[in-house]
Amino acid sequence: MAQKSKYCEETEILARYAKALAHPARVSIMQFLAKRNTCYFGDIHEELPIAKATVSQHLKELKETGLIQGEIETPKVKYCINKKNWKNAQALFSDFFNKDFCDRECGC
Repeated sequence: MAQKSKYCEETEILARYAKALAHPARVSIMQFLAKRNTCYFGDIHEELPIAKATVSQHLKELKETGLIQGEIETPKVKYCINKKNWKNAQALFSDFFNKDFCDRECGC
């Protein structure tokens, strides 16, 4: 059986961004960081109603996706939004949500 072709790179990237933003804690982290140029881990933890270890896991997910970046300033890590990747995410989501998927009555 023939293998299906892979998704285009933009589709893969959009799906990664969507997955990273698919948790309320990560959306809250992004909203928190958007209000600042940078912030420290302790600041983020104080804003969210979850354990430090859980905040750390969410930060790791956002960082791996490239939506945020971190910089070690012993003994803390400073986090901020990765502006280049955030602009890319905005463009991809905008293109996706501005498409007309169905111009006719679908009966849905």
